[in-house]
Amino acid sequence: MQLFSDLTDEEIAVRASRERFLFSAIMTRYQERLGRYIRRLGVFDKEEVEDILQDVFVKVYKNLQGFDPTLSFSSWIYRIAHNETMSYFRKKILRPQGHYVADAEKVFLTLGSNFNLEKELDLKIKADVLAKVLPKLPKKYREVLVLRYYEEKSYQEISDILRLPSGSVATLIHRAKKLLKKFLKHLEE
Repeated sequence: MQLFSDLTDEEIAVRASRERFLFSAIMTRYQERLGRYIRRLGVFDKEEVEDILQDVFVKVYKNLQGFDPTLSFSSWIYRIAHNETMSYFRKKILRPQGHYVADAEKVFLTLGSNFNLEKELDLKIKADVLAKVLPKLPKKYREVLVLRYYEEKSYQEISDILRLPSGSVATLIHRAKKLLKKFLKHLEE
């Protein structure tokens, strides 16, 4: 049972800024989602994911007073998770590799329908092929594809999370799909 299911995320955030015991409702709602997002950005070790999540929730807790309830709480917390994950990579001097397993086939079909992949490639390419190709994309393209197709975020939410103009998000997604298509064609050859 989800805590305070009758309240929106924004309402819980506002109340939690005054009534700190409500912060557990935020953690309950976002812990699993943010954990998946962090893994998809390339953090494979379970303990490291938990450490990053802990840092995310500490930052959210400390900055809850500054949250603007007229904005999307989801975008706000995803931006914090994104920033903490990128900080993790900077500290480790690693390049995120991406980890795409469970729902890669669903995303592949969604991507395919969005740029008419059926006519250009054989749809029998399996999720494991996509899992091998996505990590090869540059980070800026991988991030927008993960947010758009795995996390199912709108262009505006991606814009808020990555702090980019909406037009830039659209351009990045378009370029990422073209590059992905190119990688997939090379695999077919």
